[in-house]
Amino acid sequence: MAVEAAAEAASHAAAHGFNLLPVVVLLAAAVIAVPLFKRLGLGSVLGYLAAGLVIGPFGLGLFSDPQSILHVAELGVVMFLFIIGLEMQPSRLWAMRGEIFGLGLAQVGVCVALLTCVGLALGYPLVPSFVSGTGFVLTSTAIVMQVLEERHALGAPKGRRIVAILLLEDLAIVPLLALVAFLAPGGGEVTVGERLTGIALGLGSILALVLAGRYLLDPMFRILGKAKAREVMTAAALLVVLGAALAMQLGGLSMAMGAFLAGVLLSESSFRHQLEADVEPFRGVLLGLFFLGVGMALDLAVIAANWRLIVICVIGYMILKTLAIYAVARLFRANNREALERAVLMAQGGEFAFVLYAAATTVGILTGEENAILTATIIVSMALTPLMIIAHDRLLPKPQASMDGIEAVENLSASVLMIGFGRFGQIASQPLLAHSCTISLIESDTDAIRDARDFGFKVYYGDGTRLDILHAAGAPEARLIIVAVNDPEASVKIVELIKAEFPLVPVLARAADREHAAELIHAGADFQIRETFESALALSEQALAVMGVEEEERATVIADFRRRDAERFTFELTGGLYDASARSLIVGNLPQKAAGPGTSS
Repeated sequence: MAVEAAAEAASHAAAHGFNLLPVVVLLAAAVIAVPLFKRLGLGSVLGYLAAGLVIGPFGLGLFSDPQSILHVAELGVVMFLFIIGLEMQPSRLWAMRGEIFGLGLAQVGVCVALLTCVGLALGYPLVPSFVSGTGFVLTSTAIVMQVLEERHALGAPKGRRIVAILLLEDLAIVPLLALVAFLAPGGGEVTVGERLTGIALGLGSILALVLAGRYLLDPMFRILGKAKAREVMTAAALLVVLGAALAMQLGGLSMAMGAFLAGVLLSESSFRHQLEADVEPFRGVLLGLFFLGVGMALDLAVIAANWRLIVICVIGYMILKTLAIYAVARLFRANNREALERAVLMAQGGEFAFVLYAAATTVGILTGEENAILTATIIVSMALTPLMIIAHDRLLPKPQASMDGIEAVENLSASVLMIGFGRFGQIASQPLLAHSCTISLIESDTDAIRDARDFGFKVYYGDGTRLDILHAAGAPEARLIIVAVNDPEASVKIVELIKAEFPLVPVLARAADREHAAELIHAGADFQIRETFESALALSEQALAVMGVEEEERATVIADFRRRDAERFTFELTGGLYDASARSLIVGNLPQKAAGPGTSS
C-alpha cells in the first residue's frame, strides 16, 4: 500500500508540473563547485558563476531560462541588503552621510564621464554611449558585499566607505531610470505632471515605509513574540523584507533599497538579532542562486559572435573604472593600498545594469543585440572580479610596518626573558615586576610595541623563532624564559629552538588549546597553561557561588576537576592521542633548579 501511495503521489506531482530535478541540480552544482573553488583559492563567487555556466543553456543545457531563476534569486540581494541595514543604526547612517553623498557622488560622477567615452570612441551616439557606460558604473552589490564579508572587512573603515558608495549607487538607479525615460525617442514629451507624479510616488513609498518601521514593526514583533511561535516570527521577518521591497518597487524605486531601509528602521529593535537569524539562511541560499543565474545567463553564442567588441568593452570599461575609483579614493585621502583595493573590488559592472539596459531597450535607446552584448560584458566583468582580487592579493606586497621609534634586540640581559607582549604577556609580567624581577621583553608586532610604550613598557623588536635574536635577547643567561606569543605554530617552534640550544633554561609557555598544549609539551616546555583554563575555572567557581554552593565545597569541586583534567590529559598523551608521550610537567611546580622567583640583576 505504501509503495502504491508513493507512486500515486509521484504521478500526481509530475502531472501538475512539480519537478524536483532542477532544485537537486542547482543544489548539487553549488555543493560541488563552491568548496572546490574555495579550496583552490578562487573564492565562492567564481565557483557559483562557473557552476551556473556549466549547467546553463550554454553548457550542459540542464536549464533553458536563466532569467526566470535570476528574477527569483534577486531576492538574495534584497535580503543581503536587509541584513546590512540591520547593522546600520540611523545614527551610524547619518554619520556616513558625507561618505555617501560626497565620496559616492564623486566616484559615480567621474566614472560616468569616463565610461561614456568608451562608447563614443567606438563610434556609437552620445545617448547609447551614456546609458552603456552608466550601467557599468553601477557596481555589483552582491559580489562586493560577499567579498567584504568573506574578508571580515564590512565593519572596518575601508569596508564602510565601500558600503557608502554602494548605497549611493543603489539610490542612483532611481534617477537613472527616470533619465532613460526622458532620453528615449519621444521621452521629452513626458509632461511635468507625469514626472512629478513619479517623484511623489517614490517619496510617498519611502515615507510610508519609514512610518511603518517607526510605529508598526516593533509592536508587531512584540505581539508575535508573546505567541512563542518560531515559524510565525520567521514568516513575519520574510514579510517585512519582501513587503518593504514591494513597496519600493511599486513606488518606482529599488527593491534592494526598500529592504535596506527596513533593516535600518529595525536596527535598534530588540528583535534585531532574531530577525537576522531568521533571514540569514534564505539570504545565503538565494544569493548563491543569484550567482548561479548570472553564470547561466552568460550567452556564449553572443560572446563568440561579438568577442572582439566584448573584449574591448570589458578592458576599456574595467580599466577606466579602476583608474577613476583609484583617483577619487586618493582625492579623498585614502592611502595607496586602500585606494587600489577599492578599485579592484569595484571594477566590475553589477546586477542593476541589467535593469537599466532592459529599460533602455524597451524605450528604444538600445537594440536587442546591443543589450545582449552589454549584458555579456557585465557578466564577464563579474566573472573576472574574483581573479582580479586574487591577483591583487598575491602581487601587492604586504605592508611593511614602520620601525620609527622602535629598537631592535641587542645585548639584553635580565633574569627573565619574555617573548611576546600582547594581552597575555602584559598580565603575566605584572607579578614578576612587582617582585622586582628584571624582564627583557621582545615582540614582533610593531603596533603592540607602540601600545606598550604608551603605558611605560620598554619592548624590543625581535622574532623569537630566530636563534640570533634569542642570543641577543640574553636567552643563554636568563633564569627563565616565558613564551607568550599569540601564534601557536611560532610558540612551538620557539620552545623547540630554546630547548635544543639552551636545555637548562626553564621554559613556561602559553597554550591556545588542549592540542596546542600537547604540542608544547612534546617540544620540551617545562610548564604550559591553556590561556582560557584558569579564567574559565574562576568563572565556574563564581557561578557555583551564585548558585549557593559553600566555599569549601566549591574549592573541593574545582580541585577535583583540576585533578581529573590533568589525569585525562596525561592519559591522552601517553595513550598516543597526540602521537607522543609526555616528557614534561602537565601541571604543578617547575623543576627544582628553577624553584623560587628570579632576583633582580
